[in-house]
Amino acid sequence: MSAATDVRQQAEQHLRALVGRDDASLHEDQWAAIEALVVERKRSLVVQRTGWGKSAVYFVATLLLRAQGSGPTVIVSPLLALMRNQIAAAERAGIRAVTINSTNIEQWEPIQDAVRAGEVDVLLVSPERLNNPGFRDEVLPRLAATCGLLVIDEAHCISDWGHDFRPDYRRIRTLLGDLPDGIPVLATTATANQRVTDDVAEQLGVDVLVLRGSLDRASLRLGVVRLRTAEQRLAWLADHLAEQPGSGIVYCLTVAATQEVADYLRSRGHAVAAYSGQTEPTERQALEQDLLDGRVKALVATSALGMGFDATLGFVVNLGAPSSPVAYYQQVGRAGRGTDEATVVLLPATEDRDIWAYFASLAFPREQLVRETLSALADHGPLSTAALETYVDLSRTRLETMLKVLDVDGAVRRVKGGWESTGRAWAYDEERYRRVTEAREREQAAMLAYLDHDGCRMEFLRRQLDDPAAEPCGRCDNCGGLGLATDVSEAAVEEAGARLARPGVALEPRKMWPTALANLGIELKGKIGDGADEGRAVARLTDLGHGTALRTLLTSDDGPVPAPIARAVVELLGDWQPPVEAIALVESATRPALVRDLADGLSRHLGVPVVARWSIADPDVRPGQGATNSAQRVAAVGRRYRLDGSVPAGPVLLVDDQVVTGWTMTLAARALRRAGATGVHPLALALSG
Repeated sequence: MSAATDVRQQAEQHLRALVGRDDASLHEDQWAAIEALVVERKRSLVVQRTGWGKSAVYFVATLLLRAQGSGPTVIVSPLLALMRNQIAAAERAGIRAVTINSTNIEQWEPIQDAVRAGEVDVLLVSPERLNNPGFRDEVLPRLAATCGLLVIDEAHCISDWGHDFRPDYRRIRTLLGDLPDGIPVLATTATANQRVTDDVAEQLGVDVLVLRGSLDRASLRLGVVRLRTAEQRLAWLADHLAEQPGSGIVYCLTVAATQEVADYLRSRGHAVAAYSGQTEPTERQALEQDLLDGRVKALVATSALGMGFDATLGFVVNLGAPSSPVAYYQQVGRAGRGTDEATVVLLPATEDRDIWAYFASLAFPREQLVRETLSALADHGPLSTAALETYVDLSRTRLETMLKVLDVDGAVRRVKGGWESTGRAWAYDEERYRRVTEAREREQAAMLAYLDHDGCRMEFLRRQLDDPAAEPCGRCDNCGGLGLATDVSEAAVEEAGARLARPGVALEPRKMWPTALANLGIELKGKIGDGADEGRAVARLTDLGHGTALRTLLTSDDGPVPAPIARAVVELLGDWQPPVEAIALVESATRPALVRDLADGLSRHLGVPVVARWSIADPDVRPGQGATNSAQRVAAVGRRYRLDGSVPAGPVLLVDDQVVTGWTMTLAARALRRAGATGVHPLALALSG
């Protein structure tokens, strides 16, 4: 018997223990990957559909390598939910698995002690840990020196060509370079087209075995339901959610939408809950378990919900289209893993493209902003991200993302409390960033084409993933295998309309001044003691109801407040009832008539005078200047505005058309209070985001 044959027999014994079935056997590509890792000690990239058994490859390889005396397997995985499922599956097969991530900081030390003592077979690490200075400098080198197998799950995240590029994943290149010779590496993904596959394989090194299979999902039945209004789409969910098989996920594009939709569906008697990146970790775990156990019909979620391989979900509904067919394929892949049939429904909306545009605006910054960041670090030494904001006009999210990329490229280094310059030369790859942007635009165009496609939907998605075996599925709505109701009841539409028409979003006051404002010559710091009270906006711009009308209003020519919006303001005031004795308005350069008409109308309705204006004193400071981060915005607002008028002692209603960062309202409230107002209640038509 050859050594490979003997290893295969052992591998299949481990597989049977892992899945709990005596008749289980390895696919040929599963064995090819295991053989490359265990026998040949090579690097392998596995691009296979969800449910194919990628996790079985690394768990079986782990057991074989550990039996040969190798160190523990290190799995880099971005999904906490997936980590928890992987640990549970590993334990069923007798694999001792632990995780280090942001939710179990208090366990890091004992876990690292257990790893050193040889008591751990699998260590799962979130990619964010790879960029943590302490982990990077103290733990990572030791793991690289002692691990027996490195697994990169969701490996498409390495490539900035992919739909879900994550800068933290770029640190894996450093980890790969630090591995001793002969340590095998496995990268896995279900969502990589040929360009992403080639890019990931190149980053893995030379002589990489690439195993790419059919991406068909035989259990999925895909369909699209086109409905004109948000009310109709919500009504469709209310009328037809109970008809969907088993439990599942309703995906939304924004956090606000998850809360709004879950609220409405609960009011219609459906057992659902909202889930997003803002959900507390302990609540996330409980909600995931509720979904797996069928205690809820659905979780209404953002893409933060990524269920593991042992989830048995009967449906996925997307309320709004993701910006790429590849991202959509990944989301619908949450369904149909443990069932013969699963229904997948897409309810696209006209506002989807506005949301895509917002996320596209978070792309890698232009070269000037990168150079300003590098110069600030070179000139001032180590700086926190908050302090850097006073030198660079970038949002916290974009600044952090950029710094992570620069860290991996060697231009900056993350240190305790912030970042420092390495002094190394760095080149801005403008051509690559341009081509990545163009690739994103092509993906958006392809997603729009999917909505109108009259051929097989699964074939369309597989071709977007460059699956050479793509062919008609026979299961989707266009193939005749799925019939989807498009009717909605008048009662459901009316109720959805009433829910969406209900105005009122809280405007939470700013509590703290940005860090390091002294760098900009501004002597403000610490707690804001003279700011605004909690205010109200009619709606968020991303809301399903008034959000649509407000987006249209704020992108149209200047003019008076439309009657439907005016009625919403009156209804909001009736619910809120702020105690005010005067009105102040924020002067607008782009919509002066709208803001004046709003203030005058409120004056007539409430019977109180307009007494003051937060006036434009320096028109050279552009509207919205500095809005990408708090420090820059405070500086810009402070230069742009001054308070004009006589403010009586008493509470004041502060009126504006739109709140983006909240700093204009904060500084205006501060000025009003210093002029004598005893309270300041902000009111805006729209809240951005």
